[in-house]
Amino acid sequence: MTTLRLGTRGSRLALYQARAVATLMARRGGVQCEIVVIRTTGDRLADRPLSEAGGKRLFVKEIEDALLAGTVDLAVHSSKDLPVDLPEGLEIGAVLPREDPADVWVQRGAGPTDFQVLAQELRAARVGTGSVRRIAQLRRVVPQAHFLPIRGNIDTRLRKLDRGDYDVLVLAAAGLRRLDVADRISARIPLEICVPAPGQGIIAIEIRANDERARAEVASIDDPDTSVALSAERALVIALGGGCQMPIGGLCRLGGDRTLDLLAVVASVDGGRLVRHRQRGRPDAASKLGQEVAERLLRDGAAEILADARPEGAKIADPHGP
Repeated sequence: MTTLRLGTRGSRLALYQARAVATLMARRGGVQCEIVVIRTTGDRLADRPLSEAGGKRLFVKEIEDALLAGTVDLAVHSSKDLPVDLPEGLEIGAVLPREDPADVWVQRGAGPTDFQVLAQELRAARVGTGSVRRIAQLRRVVPQAHFLPIRGNIDTRLRKLDRGDYDVLVLAAAGLRRLDVADRISARIPLEICVPAPGQGIIAIEIRANDERARAEVASIDDPDTSVALSAERALVIALGGGCQMPIGGLCRLGGDRTLDLLAVVASVDGGRLVRHRQRGRPDAASKLGQEVAERLLRDGAAEILADARPEGAKIADPHGP
């Protein structure tokens, strides 16, 4: 049996993702994976604002370095953690089927309820999130809320909520479902109210571009529908010139008629300006769809919004704690 070394961060969610990939590789391709835990700079900077040191790359750099050096053969990431500008010599080799891409409210001591009802109840709440994308969109719904930064993995964030540091958290549904704590979800935020981060809910496998063996092995677990959707979303971000912690939302879905539907939004951090566009396209032209949607957003005012969102010192959230 072929053995491949699989690099990952060490959080509970990261290990879940790595094991999911390893299980599929063994089941479909007869490939055994050795999981190699790699601590990243982002993991070590638990108490330091990441805006002082860098962005999302801090959560993947050491893993990508190990991949380039041949220390590991594959790297597993939450795809929304991956910057769109991958290092030369690396590429996304496969993706798994997408989990629920939505953002959710998690309220302390509260059971499931309707989002609009909860939004009314939490008008002046202390909302834990460091994502400028979430803040920019949700400020239009709860303008009196106090958005407070939060760091750490899912378990850490839930503990901070339970001890009273926040009234509610905004998290990704995918992470909660994968860790079997979906019962903590108070309300699912409608996708039209808060468009998810590009790549949210997708597990991506990164490989060396010249490693034909790894490419052939991961092909057995690739989900083509998710792959084309991710291509459109990443092309959107590239065309917008966006990087980490920019107020860009993008979600592409493949309909039953085999047509891609890309919804994208760019919003000012204060919630005052928002540009939205939705467009359909062919799966074999996914990147072109992302570029065209970006061009329309830019023509409608997204360029000015994004320029204003790039000040030095903008807060950076931990992307692996959805």
